[in-house]
Amino acid sequence: MAFFQRIFFLSTLLFHLFTISSSIGINYGTLGNNLPPPAQVANFIKTKTIFDSVKLFDTNPEVLRAFANTGIFVTVTVGNGDIPALADLNNARQWVANNIVPFYPQTRFLYIAVGNEIFNTGDNNLIFKLVPAMRSIHKALLLARIYNIKVTSPHSVAILGKSEPPSQGRFRPGYDRIVFGPMLKFLRQTKSPFMVNPYPYFTYTPNMASYALFKRNAGIRDRYTGLRYTNMFDAMMDAMHSAMKASGYGDVNIVVGETGWPTSCDGYVACSLKHAALFNGHLVRHVNSRRGTPLMPNRRFETYLFGMFNENLKPGPNAERNWGIFQPDFTPIYDAGLLRRQV
Repeated sequence: MAFFQRIFFLSTLLFHLFTISSSIGINYGTLGNNLPPPAQVANFIKTKTIFDSVKLFDTNPEVLRAFANTGIFVTVTVGNGDIPALADLNNARQWVANNIVPFYPQTRFLYIAVGNEIFNTGDNNLIFKLVPAMRSIHKALLLARIYNIKVTSPHSVAILGKSEPPSQGRFRPGYDRIVFGPMLKFLRQTKSPFMVNPYPYFTYTPNMASYALFKRNAGIRDRYTGLRYTNMFDAMMDAMHSAMKASGYGDVNIVVGETGWPTSCDGYVACSLKHAALFNGHLVRHVNSRRGTPLMPNRRFETYLFGMFNENLKPGPNAERNWGIFQPDFTPIYDAGLLRRQV
């Protein structure tokens, strides 16, 4: 039996390497009172879109059942507030028993994302329990004889203390040794990716619009490497890679957990249907081109767009409720080349 388990693990790993590493996925949030049933969403993603993977922000059982037997790869998220308790192995085993085992393997889990951008919370209890929780969940999966689900954690670019020029990217002082060193060591040991959320939208200025939106521009030269950057996305990715490399873990794979562009906000010039379509459309073509980035050439990053729908119950400024690519009836809000060609 152990032999067949190893064969299954190796075949699954190879499948991940050769298929999922080059996928375009979608973030599917459910904070809305006008959204279609999960079963309809799963069927639409499978039959009408180019997405072969979906990232969820919780472990909603109805949603997990909806993706069963669809072939769509699913990432689930551990809530930030659950992190301290899950540093304990017994609690992690119970979490896996409740949220993974009942749906596995019919639901094709790919990653468990532990927390979401927890450094943005400023809560050191969460921050310092993050890696122990990741280790405990990984061990709990193995004890449940589940060998093909990877454990990671998504981070915003705010984890960088320095990001310009890209070759000089570095993690925030202190956290580089205390948190990111141990985290990247764990990811290397388990062959799991480092998940980052690069959003050029948040750095947008009108005079840098072309740079943010993948439009033609003169570019910005990194004076240390001589490499020229013609878009902000590549610059953010390379800054993160440089920080990882400076910590001794430049070989760990990077997955884009979130990126996108809102269509409406409170009078901010950056938000528009035109800009959202430009950014997401160019991003998909850029990722699928396998050009990679100046420091990571010839790579095709696994990328999850944000997001599936506008979510009218999300708190915060208007932009937070207007990141969606599809209407509740599944018609595109704008065309970014995400629908399958109909034969």
